[in-house]
This record gives sequence, structure tokens and C-alpha cells, in this order.
Amino acid sequence: MRTTFDFAPLWRSTIGFDHLAGLVDSALRQATEDNYPPYNIERSGEDRYRITLAVAGFGADDISVTAEQNALTIEARKPETAAGEYLYQGIAARPFRRVFNLADYVQVKQASFQHGLLIIDLVRKVPEAMKPRRIQIAGSGRASAQIEQKAA
Repeated sequence: MRTTFDFAPLWRSTIGFDHLAGLVDSALRQATEDNYPPYNIERSGEDRYRITLAVAGFGADDISVTAEQNALTIEARKPETAAGEYLYQGIAARPFRRVFNLADYVQVKQASFQHGLLIIDLVRKVPEAMKPRRIQIAGSGRASAQIEQKAA
């Protein structure tokens, strides 16, 4: 069952969030798709995050991590080798592609591979020019703080 949302009320009061509907749609599609490999997303500090993927059966050389603007893509493909005959194969090693949408200014700090887990640390670094700042008002009286409208 697919759910649709009406974003019309949002569009009346927001500017620049055109991609929001696409993000919600993508998230709903991923929720119904295969969730391989399993992963965790955790907040490890105020502006720090960690994604941990369980990638048993893959080596560090089989996995690629690509950071693009507002997206982190993790892909893995096991090289085909002539293996023995499996009586039971419970460790999945099928190729996968997992895309995580990142908020503005979230960057990949590092990626590591330990004990069958791919660990990706992320940090939000807002540029100084984008941080909120207090604007001083010139003049000694309230009248100097007002903006005058010029006649056209």
C-alpha cells in the first residue's frame, strides 16, 4: 500500500524546500524495499553521527563509499571466485547499494572497517558565515533603529 501526502500547505509558507517531497517519497520507497545490509544510525554528539553497516562476507576492498552533495552512497560487490559447493549459505554476500540523504553541511569525517562492520563517522560543520549572528543596531534612540521606506 502506497501513501501519498499533500504538501500544498507547506509550499504556502516555505521557500527552497522543493526537494522535501522527493526525500519523503524516497524514504517511503526504501521502507518497503529490501533492507540489506542491516545498519544502525546513531547520534554520537551534538553535531556528530555514526552509520554502522553489518557487511559480513565483504572485505574493505569490496566496498566503495562515495560522498556527494547531500548524499552518501555505499556500494559493495563481491568478486566472483570459484568457490566450493555450499551445502548451506547463510552469509549473504549479494551486491548492494545503499544511499543515505544527508542534511546541509553534514560531511563524512572518516570510514573504517572492523570485525565485519563498516563504520562511517559524520560531522555537521556549519560555516561561520551561515551561523546565526546578532546584528548591532546603530544609533542611540529607537528612531534610528527603524528602516525608512523611500517613495518610488
